[in-house]
Parts: sequence; C-alpha cells; structure tokens
Amino acid sequence: MTASIDIPTGHHPAAPALTAYLRAVTAELGIGLESCTLDHASPLSAYLALDERHPAYPDRDFALLWDEERGWAAAVETHSGEDLIVVRYLGGTVAPAPEDVARFVEAVLADDHTRGTPGPVRLRAAGVADELVALLGGRTR
Repeated sequence: MTASIDIPTGHHPAAPALTAYLRAVTAELGIGLESCTLDHASPLSAYLALDERHPAYPDRDFALLWDEERGWAAAVETHSGEDLIVVRYLGGTVAPAPEDVARFVEAVLADDHTRGTPGPVRLRAAGVADELVALLGGRTR
C-alpha cells in the first residue's frame, strides 16, 4: 500500500524507523518529509521527489527511490506513467548516512560516475523487520 508519509495506515513493522531515517535524509537534502511516500508492502520502499533536474533529462522530474533490498537509486520520471528510469544506484548499504545520500545526489546531478553503480546490487533480502530497523539506525522518531 502506497501512502503519504504521514497518513496513518496499516504499516510494515519497520515503517516508523524508515520514516525517521527519511526525516534525517530529507533534512540533509534541505527538503521536507512531505516530498516522500512509502509503500508498506514487502519489500518496504519509498519515493522521494526532488526539485532538481538530471542534466541528461532536463524535462523530467527527478527523484530518489529507496527499497530495503537495494537501498538508494536516483531516477527520472517518464512521461507515460511507466516505471521510472533509474540512472544510478548508490550501493554499499541500504541505509547510508544522510550525508552520503546527499553526496550521491550531488554526484548524479554533476554526471559524476565515481559514486554509485549503473546497475542494481541486492544488498540484503527483504523480510526481517528487526534487522531492517537496526540497519536504519534504530530510529523510531
């Protein structure tokens, strides 16, 4: 179930920790948590809209995607409502420090290919909520 970040719904057990992590990431990016949506299905995932435009796709919206198996990816919207076009994956860990996420965004927007990878890397298997909460820093607020 996809929902606005602050609409109470039946949720994934790690959703509060992810919300707290997203709060820290959005603060580092200088945007509000209202830019995020969560999908409470497994694997837990999030969408974070950004104001910037990718230089190779200046007429398309730019966003960060996060999921509990692959972590962060930078993507651009399509005009047809199809799946987003992922331009880069951060890799490393599913919950890097917010500063690392911000540096990743800066690198992607600068077309700097030294940070991240072009293809997805499965960093963990979905399903163990307590493990995911620990990876997200145990944040609950």
